[in-house]
Parts: sequence; C-alpha cells; structure tokens
Amino acid sequence: MTQTADHVAAEPPLTPADHHCDVLVVGGGINGVGIARDLAGRGWRVVLCEQDDLAGHTSSASTKLIHGGLRYLEHREFSLVRKALQEREVLLRSAPHVMWPLRFVLPHDPSMRPVWVIRLGLWLYDHLAARTFLPGTESVSLRQSPLGEPLQSKWTHGFVYSDGWVDDARLVALCALDAAEHGAQVLTRTRCERIRTDGGGWRAELSRRDAFTGRETRRLSVHARAVVNAAGPWAETLLRDVMQVPPAANARGKGAGGPPAGALRLVKGSHIVVPRLFQHDHAYIFQGQDRRIIFAIPYERDFTLVGTTDVEFHGDPSRVAIDEDETAYLCRELGRYLRQPIAPSDVVWSFAGVRPLLDDAQGAASAVTRDYLLQAQSRPSPWLTVWGGKLTTFRLLSEQAADQVGALLGEARRAWTASATLPGGDLSDLVDELQHPQADMAAFQHLLRQRHPWIDLGLLRRWTRAYGGRVLRLLDGVSSRADLGAEVAPDLYEAELFYLKRHEWALTAEDALWRRSKLGLHLTEAQRQVVADWFIAQARSAETGFHCSELSRQAVV
Repeated sequence: MTQTADHVAAEPPLTPADHHCDVLVVGGGINGVGIARDLAGRGWRVVLCEQDDLAGHTSSASTKLIHGGLRYLEHREFSLVRKALQEREVLLRSAPHVMWPLRFVLPHDPSMRPVWVIRLGLWLYDHLAARTFLPGTESVSLRQSPLGEPLQSKWTHGFVYSDGWVDDARLVALCALDAAEHGAQVLTRTRCERIRTDGGGWRAELSRRDAFTGRETRRLSVHARAVVNAAGPWAETLLRDVMQVPPAANARGKGAGGPPAGALRLVKGSHIVVPRLFQHDHAYIFQGQDRRIIFAIPYERDFTLVGTTDVEFHGDPSRVAIDEDETAYLCRELGRYLRQPIAPSDVVWSFAGVRPLLDDAQGAASAVTRDYLLQAQSRPSPWLTVWGGKLTTFRLLSEQAADQVGALLGEARRAWTASATLPGGDLSDLVDELQHPQADMAAFQHLLRQRHPWIDLGLLRRWTRAYGGRVLRLLDGVSSRADLGAEVAPDLYEAELFYLKRHEWALTAEDALWRRSKLGLHLTEAQRQVVADWFIAQARSAETGFHCSELSRQAVV
C-alpha cells in the first residue's frame, strides 16, 4: 500500500525491530534518492536512510549544471560526454520547474587553443547526442554583442552553446518525494550504525537523531534482502566499517564490477556568490591560466554564482569549506576576463562540497573522471555500491543500479523513469498543449496568475519554479494572502513552511532556507533567525502535543 509523503515525513511507521524491506538504500544524496525512487517505482519495498538532511552535503554543493561536460572532451572521455548529453534533455523535460536550458558564452583565448580546435569540440558537443529543443552552437562577435559588454576589450570573439541549469538540492528533494509516493520510506537524520548479514539478507541498526541537538532519539532495526551503498564520500567507510564486507568480496577482479576500497579520490569543489555581474541571462565559461574551467552563472535573480575549484581533500567530508586561497583564485581568474573585477570582499556567500570521484590515476584533481561504476555482489548477501558519478547522469545510474539489484534479487522488473516526470513537472492537465518545457512553464505561470491575481508576480514565479504544478497543493483552500498564515519572513508564509515540513522533510531553517530554497541569500540575519525560531517552536509544539503559534503573531523583521 502506497504511503503519502505526509506520513513518511512526519513519522515513518518503522518499529524498533524486525521491520522488513526488499532494499535498504544508505545515502540521501542525488544517487541515493534516485535509486530509491527507481526501485520503489518498480514495486520493491524500499527504506532510505540519510545521516543528515537530504542533499546535506555534495548534492547541494554542485555547480548546478545539467551538462555533458565540454571540458571532458579534451580528456577524451567521449563515452561519458555522450551519456551525459543523452540525459540532458530527458532531465530537462522531467522537471521543467527546477531545470531549464541555459546558454553559455565561451570567449576564445588564442593563447590556449586555435579556433579550429574550439569549433571541432563544439561541433562534437552538438552532435554526440540528439537534440530536440536545445539550440546549437553559434559564433558571436563580443565587440558587437551585449554578451561582450561585461568583458574586457581584448576578448573580441567567442561562441555560444547550450546546456542546462538545475536547482540541485530541490532535485534531490523531488526524487525523495517521488520515491515516498511510490511507497519508499525516507528517513532523514537517521544514521546507519551497523549492517550485518542475517538469514540471506542484511540486518541494519539505525539511529535517529534530533535535528536541533543531534541527540539520539530512537533506535531502529531493519531487515533488508539487499543493501545499496550510495553514501558518496562515505562509501568506503560504510563498506569497510559499517558493513564489514570481507576484502575478498570487495576486490577488483572478474565480476567485481567496481574498485576495491581505497579507490575513491576525494576532490573539493568550492563556489562563491557575488552581487550580479551582468544583466543578460547567459552564463560564461572561462578558462583559467592553469587550464581549469570557471563558470559565472546568473543566480537567484540578484547574484552571480562563480566556480568551481578542484582541490585534493583529506579529512571529514562533513567539515568542508572554501579557504582563502580558493576565493582569491576565483576572483583572480575572473579578473582576467571582466571589465569590473571582483574581490574577496564582494563575496556574499560561499559553499564547498567533496566529490567522491573514481581514482583513475590522473595527476590533476580537475582531470579525474566524473564517470561512475556500480559494484554489485551477491556475497555474503546481495549488495551494491555506487562509486563516483555526476549530477547529470544520476537517472541513468539509478536505472542501471535498479537493474543490477533486480538481478541480485532474481526479480527483473521493467525500467520506467526515462519517460517519467518528477513531482510538479507534469503540466499536461494544466496547459492546453505541451510544447517546449519552458514555454509550458510560462503558460502555467499565466494560468496561475489568472486564478490567483492577488499573488505578487515575484512570489508567483518563485513558487512555480520551486514547486511546479504542486504549487496548487500549497494553494489548496487559499483564496487570499490572509489564508497563507503569518508572513514569517518577507514573502515567506507559514503555508509554505508547513508544506516544506510536511511534504519535503524540512525540519530546520537551514533545510528550508538553504536547501529547499535559497531564500537565505535574500534575507537578513535577523529574518533568518525568525525562521529558525519558527521551526524550533513547531518542534516544541510537536513534543508537547499542542500547536504553538506564538511566532505566527510576530511581525516580519
């Protein structure tokens, strides 16, 4: 029987012992939720556990691109680029509210490569996989185009090509929501402490923690026929210390399907956010003097996202942050291109994540492959580990992982996600005739504006971008601004916070303001604190059994 996401998010019906499922997925990043979604959609009983919040680490710290990876052509990773390019339009169609096409401006630097090399690379990029709605590459005179206005006069010629943009953390939340609506149980703030073989399967001991104090609140025991290790930077630790898989079962060799422990290479990627650097809607791709790629991307209406770095990382992946050298590097490299350079003092926000990449023995961290491998074994009991991967290929990786889990369980079941939409992405009942994904979104926004003329245009655009068609659920029974409840922060009403709490596992202000949205960028510290106090009050009211709405009466700071 399919459970509602409401029920899963509030209190999943796991008993302290002897809860049975087909597959336990460990890890709430993009690969974990993608695999859980695919498995649940094929009818298997799935439990997913994540030690922190969904997308709490690597999957909310990406450059937020749906792309083939133009620079990987130079490393001759044609198979990876083709695979990613094939997925690009599949993903853009599946969730047009959180993913959309983006045009990139590539200024030509003759000192790096001759123009014919750039033309050849872009021709390959346009033709390695079919395109149905993304436009191809064009040459552009930067002296005559508005695209050249933010650049120094020495940059005279460039190219414009297509890729896509994604709200990475919202994509994770939507995949988790889809998994839950197909019957999966999604447990956030739930750490997997121990996994041992048990009667042809596995028994896992899980520890649930309070979102505010970190204290353990409950112990859970889950019996699963198979385990999927999608722990990202912690994949080796889970395999070695939590599962204690014998080395012989985790060795490279015939049938192993993946690397042994010790084959992950952890690479830190850091980004900075600065006030908006240009007025048009294109992004820039710059090449640094060290041949690394730097993106400058329109971000959250008022800002520009700049990144990324590639730095070897040794340490705890949960304690990663940009350092001064990385910030200076990004500012310096942008200064080679922009008329108005930026300084570290211009940075309004920064974030960093640890990418768990396959160690392919490349010297430079920036050259390490972004491809993935799936390691599946039937002994001592069925298990599968995900090694590596990139955001763009998560759906294909998840499909292949579900295929392999099905083979391990002896129950092949049909794949389904290639033509499926994510929650909020199906606008077929709301738009008269579906066309281009972004045209469909524009038509939906027009329809919503007609139905609810009282909604400010800026708020309407944010809601439709965040929730797509699901915004109608948020607005169910709402006929005026007063029906949204208290305005906890500017344009952030209780109705939306309750929606995030009940449907998307948002338990703290950080969950809501920095992962389910990026509203934190637009609020003052005092306004963010009011949102934090709201979540604390809700948690206390749940503990005492009555609704506390004291903060509902607070004025917006």
